[in-house]
Amino acid sequence: MYKIMLIEDDAQLCELVKENLERYGYEVELPVHFSKIDEEFAQINPDLVLLDINLPYYDGYYLCRSFRQRSTVPILMISARSQEMEQIMVIELGADDFITKPFTFDMLHTKIKATLRRVYGEYSAKEEDQHCTGSLCLDKKTLMLEYEGSRAELSKNEYKLMKKLMENKGTFVSREELIEEVWDAVTFVDDNTLTVNMTRIKQTLAKLGLSQVIKSKRGVGYMLETPEGNVHA
Repeated sequence: MYKIMLIEDDAQLCELVKENLERYGYEVELPVHFSKIDEEFAQINPDLVLLDINLPYYDGYYLCRSFRQRSTVPILMISARSQEMEQIMVIELGADDFITKPFTFDMLHTKIKATLRRVYGEYSAKEEDQHCTGSLCLDKKTLMLEYEGSRAELSKNEYKLMKKLMENKGTFVSREELIEEVWDAVTFVDDNTLTVNMTRIKQTLAKLGLSQVIKSKRGVGYMLETPEGNVHA
């Protein structure tokens, strides 16, 4: 049974979501004190977090950043805020997806199932713990990117994008394929979100000594240029 932590200050919405999720076999935990959510998060140790943005004491931005500093647990943001930049911001802070209020329970449940399947289910079970291209290696368990003794940590979304590029090294991967690899719903995520994530990956590679190994071509996509042997900047 998956344990979901629902952090939402609308009591009526909480009860409605909790009741429906429990009907489908999930264990749902609600915070007791909004001033101590960090502590309760550690005690509950959830498999997935549903997190509102507007909350008493600490907003969802702060909590998302705080959770991500200590855990790779999937985080789905739920908020009435629908501005594009706000959605980009929470994804940049480490959230896995964004659900705009009002939403239907079917949509919420579909997002939860897709996220759990991707993180814990059949898809994740088939992945190897480490994927390497020459001397460039990506570790699934730690989300670390390593090159010739230097290491840097990626966010969960950056890890998925980097893995997709490494699996298709030497060929262009379309923007649509990359968005679908990370966020499932192509129509939900704006192109700017992908651009921001790719820029961060390029910066991380540069810190490892690998500048300009990711090429982009307008209307085509992104490509990781690496020979079969060692990767050279």
